[in-house]
Amino acid sequence: MPVKRVQKTPMPERDAVLRSHDFGEVNEGYGIAHAQFEAERCLRCQDAVCIDGCPVRVPIPEFIHEIAKGDMRAAAEVLRSSNPLPAVCGRVCPQEVQCEEQCSVGIRFKPVAIGYLERFVADWEMEQTDIEITANLHRDEKVAVIGSGPAGLVCAGELARLGYPVTIFEALHAPGGVLRYGIPEFRLPKDVLDWEIEQLQRLGVEIQCNMIIGKTITMDQLMGEMGFKAVFIGTGAGLPSFMGIPGENLNGVYSANEFLTRVNLMRANDFPNADTPVMVGKRVAVIGAGNTAMDTVRTALRVGAEHGLIVYRRSDQEMTARVEEHQHAIEEGVEFHWLTNPIEVLGDDEGWVTGLKCVRMELGEPDASGRARPIPIEGSEFVIPVDNVVLSIGNRPNPLLLQTTEGLKSNKWGCLVVSDGSSETSREHVFAGGDAVTGAATVILAAGAGKNAAAEIHDDLAAR
Repeated sequence: MPVKRVQKTPMPERDAVLRSHDFGEVNEGYGIAHAQFEAERCLRCQDAVCIDGCPVRVPIPEFIHEIAKGDMRAAAEVLRSSNPLPAVCGRVCPQEVQCEEQCSVGIRFKPVAIGYLERFVADWEMEQTDIEITANLHRDEKVAVIGSGPAGLVCAGELARLGYPVTIFEALHAPGGVLRYGIPEFRLPKDVLDWEIEQLQRLGVEIQCNMIIGKTITMDQLMGEMGFKAVFIGTGAGLPSFMGIPGENLNGVYSANEFLTRVNLMRANDFPNADTPVMVGKRVAVIGAGNTAMDTVRTALRVGAEHGLIVYRRSDQEMTARVEEHQHAIEEGVEFHWLTNPIEVLGDDEGWVTGLKCVRMELGEPDASGRARPIPIEGSEFVIPVDNVVLSIGNRPNPLLLQTTEGLKSNKWGCLVVSDGSSETSREHVFAGGDAVTGAATVILAAGAGKNAAAEIHDDLAAR
């Protein structure tokens, strides 16, 4: 077996010491030699099980084969025909537990770097000036999409391809949803996101910002006087969860949502040139160990913290963050406090955070999540001196739309209820997908939900 079949072509990265002080992208991307060498590792299986691991079902062997042949234009056409956000997904999707986990090469060796190749092709496409995307909106039925995160963008893009006039209504002042406010620049540059959104607009997708459905206008107005024949709800899960421990109201305590939104959407990293600061001291503790927690602690280092700490009640074996993000955090000097559960945020007489009181944990039998249940060790309390605490322990959907819309049902977590195996909600001709239905999950799962919903909306409109 040749060596090239064994080794996975590594991703070029910026030096950890340099990158931990700025917001430049960490991964530098493949060059043509990297990409073609890696593409040759693909076996081009007749039964391509890697496609089954992709929520948007990209024809993976097909686009990789085009890279190996040197036809990047064809590779880009294959990618974009199935995924409206390839430059985004090539950067932030957890391919290692999806398509790459299914890769047949990975049975004996390292799987093909499908995600890196997707990013390479999308980046090549962004550099071209002669690729034409034109709108072909030949259907009369208008469709409204609420929310411009990954589910909403993909749903809108797929519907525009099918010829429907689509309008996205976004509550914030810039489109992108969690892609813009929740993922740092060093993982997903905003110019990449803007370029992807521009391609959807060239397909004919209209985007209206500063439009809060349920406040600015209602669902009844959308489907009544405004003439939309179907609606897709992709509002995500942007309402942060808290632990309910003493001291969470002290100055210097943030939710990860607030912290990242201030930096990503409100340019807090550029204070005082921007109006919205984010105040950090020397030591910032982030509670949680998912991708958002890793994003937050690495962002804290870039906005002035000298020490970034991850505090997590389980071990590194149970964390939900991507291996790559964890490794990047280690390289950038993040400290990890595993098997540590916060029980109180401590503060001074003026109401500012001074420390995090914690208890040490041990792991018991698996709980409902399938992960080992953390159990407190009696008498093990201790204090970690910190200046800021950021909670990154999950999110819930915002209840505004449910509170202002008749006929929509939700579950006990506030997530929209849809029919089994479908995207249709309890209200006729209203569909939903992504985190608004599942709770906080991954970008690519939301994208897959948006794509599935577009197909169902098309069937629904065709049946009338």
